[in-house]
Amino acid sequence: MTIRFDGRVAIVTGAGGGLGREHALALAKRGAKVVVNDLGGARDGSGASATAAESVVAEIVAAGGEAMANAASVTDYAAVEAMVAAAMAKWGRVDILVNNAGVLRDKTFAKMELDDFRFVMDVHLMGAVHCTKAVWDIMRERNYGRIVMTTSSSGLYGNFGQSNYGAAKMALVGLMQTLSIEGAKNDIRVNCLAPTAHTRMTEDLGARLPLDLLGPDTVSPGLLHLVSEDAPSRCILTAGAGGFERAYVTLTQGIRAVGEDAPEQVAARFAEISDRTGEIVPEMGAAQGMIELTKAQHAAG
Repeated sequence: MTIRFDGRVAIVTGAGGGLGREHALALAKRGAKVVVNDLGGARDGSGASATAAESVVAEIVAAGGEAMANAASVTDYAAVEAMVAAAMAKWGRVDILVNNAGVLRDKTFAKMELDDFRFVMDVHLMGAVHCTKAVWDIMRERNYGRIVMTTSSSGLYGNFGQSNYGAAKMALVGLMQTLSIEGAKNDIRVNCLAPTAHTRMTEDLGARLPLDLLGPDTVSPGLLHLVSEDAPSRCILTAGAGGFERAYVTLTQGIRAVGEDAPEQVAARFAEISDRTGEIVPEMGAAQGMIELTKAQHAAG
């Protein structure tokens, strides 16, 4: 069945270029009305201009779609609320939120200023929190919502020189995990997308990547599924060069170690603790405690 978004309204942050632009164009092509949000700053978050967002809106309108530009900084909650209010005033609904806005301030942790760490966290994590909070009650009242957080392999698995970026991107996974649980009763499905694409954000890696294979357009098909009516929830979808994979946060069966020599038991049996045979993907955080209590009860039993 063809994925369509007729009658749906989507907000895409950081949509003035790169992945966000491609997401916005793809949604509009399939019938969505799109709020194209972009502060228009440099890659490190400095400066601002509405030109980038307006350019994407012009592309959408020229192709017969509907869109509106917005230059709010996602770090400014009042501006984000005003953006959502403008969408509601124009179209009366918000069905889809794509938290894509981001910045880079890469340095090794030893050389990184705390202000640069904090700013990257503010844009990626708090920016997504602000946008999600601004649409959450609207989606709850309509019993429908599709939200995507843009995570990264730098958060899932680490990357040299990106402690701030990686911390922010992994925090978004935690946010997604909880919001997918809380939103379930109102059919608000929340997922993460971890893209690999050649954009302004990755241009420094150019010499090491086959750029012709890594267009943003190879990622957006996954995004369209994650915000469709038949979307999954609580999924970490990785995407790039036309490849799509799924990442999981898993839990091994582990062991039980008690007594004075418990630290030594942990050390001696660490390979057993690490054994992935029978590992699970917990339904929620309480699963860890249940596994641990079950071990204790069996030992007592």
